[in-house]
Amino acid sequence: MTQPGGAGIHEFDDSLDLDERRALRRIPGITTELQDVSEVEYRQLRLERVVLIGVWTSGTLLDAEHSMQELKALAETAGSLVLDGLVQRRAKPDPATYVGSGKAKELRDVVVSVGADTVVCDGELTPGQLRQLEAVVKVKVIDRTALILDIFAQHATSREGKAQVELAQLSYLLPRLRGWGEALSRTGGGIGTRGPGETKIETDRRRIRTRVARLRKELAGIQTTRDVKRQERRRHEVPSVAIAGYTNAGKSSLLNRLTGAGVLVENALFATLDPTVRKVETNDGRTFTLTDTVGFVRHLPHQLVEAFRSTLEEVAQADLIVHVVDGSDVDPEGQITAVHEVLSEIGATDVPELVVVNKLDITDPLVAARLRRIAPDAVFVSARSGEGVPELLAALSGRLPRPEIDVEALVPYSRGDLVSRVHSEGEVQETRFEPDGTWLAARVGPGLAAALAEFPA
Repeated sequence: MTQPGGAGIHEFDDSLDLDERRALRRIPGITTELQDVSEVEYRQLRLERVVLIGVWTSGTLLDAEHSMQELKALAETAGSLVLDGLVQRRAKPDPATYVGSGKAKELRDVVVSVGADTVVCDGELTPGQLRQLEAVVKVKVIDRTALILDIFAQHATSREGKAQVELAQLSYLLPRLRGWGEALSRTGGGIGTRGPGETKIETDRRRIRTRVARLRKELAGIQTTRDVKRQERRRHEVPSVAIAGYTNAGKSSLLNRLTGAGVLVENALFATLDPTVRKVETNDGRTFTLTDTVGFVRHLPHQLVEAFRSTLEEVAQADLIVHVVDGSDVDPEGQITAVHEVLSEIGATDVPELVVVNKLDITDPLVAARLRRIAPDAVFVSARSGEGVPELLAALSGRLPRPEIDVEALVPYSRGDLVSRVHSEGEVQETRFEPDGTWLAARVGPGLAAALAEFPA
């Protein structure tokens, strides 16, 4: 087996030696360094001490290490101190303990030796896997999905964001009540359990279902408000552009650079969850809206996709998607693939896409060359320095839908609002100021053309 980054890294092969396939491998550089801890010093509570464990079922060892490094970043964002990281190669995760009974005992030894109090698994565990692995390692066990949900819960600030995250958490928790220890249930059945009344687990389930129903009703009302605002923009024929991309790729920084929106920018995963909509002008004076959306990640929990569907519809119903890629990441191609998977899940594959590679100031030239081969039309920018932003605005101007109806109108001076709309929504070709009003020759959309029809030239 070659080391990460070396030549000859092979795909999964059943012919490999059984011991080699099933051995627990330590991931180099997975522990949290002291300088990394300073980034989360704002957390007053003692940091959880965690060990990461992953099951490598396909792809290369480098792919597995990228996934584990991302899990490390997620754990640190949640406020944990990562002590060790292990990965095991298997054809598929063990249905009982995720890593197998023998490796679960080895994992227990690692947990004891480093003094960890939590194990984080790089995958979504079933209720049975959670319960049985926890019984072996004797510390709390959480999976990748629960970790991401916890980060979202920490970063949600708006009423809508909090409701969406709570809905996702409850949807995840409901089938796992029995999986998290006996404290949540009086018993699972058998002698001494029969008789009238509900068990505690049944009561918990009923309360969760009731709360889920209330949250869905609340989010439906918020979605109605969002739909009304979206229809109003459509009525005024304002093109919409959605910024999508991997978490921490610099979407909010780019929005701030283009609009001065003042959105929170932080070097952390999922720093901003709530969508922000701002108006922007193209080089030729046309107005469009730019919407910042929640970041994506590999294996984004489907509970989050469902809960944030109303927010993600801003992407699916946009006229153009600005797909922001972190050019400084070790695996930008993997980021692109992960984002495309989420876009497919929300029905946004038919929306035109403009790839924007951000962080040009710290992007490796070899990585930039690879990305240019993958996306020949991509625009390379640095939201921090402003490099490439004029080229991005030019590209946006060329990709936005253009007005399709030629009109000539003599608009009375009392209807300056119409003249303003023509300048912001259409393409003005000629303007003259006549005694009776403003004469315009322009290309506009159907709605504005109808409004100008009562003022023929």
